[in-house]
Amino acid sequence: MPTYEYACRKCAHTFEKFQPMRDAPLVRCPKCGRPSLRRLVGRGAGLIFKGSGFYVTDYRKKGQAKAYGAAASGEAKARAAGTAAPPASAPAAAPAPASPKK
Repeated sequence: MPTYEYACRKCAHTFEKFQPMRDAPLVRCPKCGRPSLRRLVGRGAGLIFKGSGFYVTDYRKKGQAKAYGAAASGEAKARAAGTAAPPASAPAAAPAPASPKK
């Protein structure tokens, strides 16, 4: 839910209101009680990331995350031992589109 900014045209009271997007804009000023509110153009809010983090492994299936971790730890062990990990194979190319019949 976004936070909207409002200003009263009569008493110049400004405030913010946290409300759903589907709700109609407020009309009556909470300070003076007159129906003279206008919604201001908001400057937007900062983007806040909450949780454990946003990594490649966060949105994978559980089996894939373990496989990814095993591959990463294998590469780290190979680097520590001074040997290079084998290069990853390239993904298979997509088949060429069929030519139109005449």
